[in-house]
Amino acid sequence: MRSKFDVHSSACDYTDSLMRLSDVRVNIADLSNENLPYPDESFDLVTCTEVIEHLEHYRSTLREIHRVLRPDGTLVITTPNILNLKSRIRFLIFGFYNLFGPLHVSESELHSTGGHINPVSYFFLSHALLDAGFKNIEVSIDKKQGTSIAWLLILWIPIEFFSKLFLRKEKGKYKTVDEHNESHVLQMNSLDILLGRTIVVGCKKAN
Repeated sequence: MRSKFDVHSSACDYTDSLMRLSDVRVNIADLSNENLPYPDESFDLVTCTEVIEHLEHYRSTLREIHRVLRPDGTLVITTPNILNLKSRIRFLIFGFYNLFGPLHVSESELHSTGGHINPVSYFFLSHALLDAGFKNIEVSIDKKQGTSIAWLLILWIPIEFFSKLFLRKEKGKYKTVDEHNESHVLQMNSLDILLGRTIVVGCKKAN
């Protein structure tokens, strides 16, 4: 993108040993304990790729991203989709989501799957983004999983039936679903979420 457009890029990670960019300095910040090292309203676009699952307090990081974005700036964020059917079945049988297995104590390679300490589903990510002040939230996926497609053939009818049943109860009895969050609740059993390997969420900072 930098070769096509006249843009300035910055990079940030908890170490400078994982990214090597000849013309971009890698700023270092432990986002579980530190803020982003940039002034307010510094960027038009922020990409946060496979990061939040490694953080202790991802909501704080989303508020930091909101701070450093300019009004109407764009955030694109990706994280493993813990709600695809392969992952749901694994959790049902083993108690762990896909890519979120048992952790070693005092794991030092925080950038590996051993550092996946925070499984975040689409709903709670979208809720955190709205809470931080973002708007126009859209979700897509990187690719469909063959294993999840196979499970869908077996589970599609029960999922459709029981999700509608539970949605009615959440609306009527528990009052947890309203016009502000219903679209995000409905996404939880959309085909993209049931089948996708990774969720890709885009949104805008409100003016």
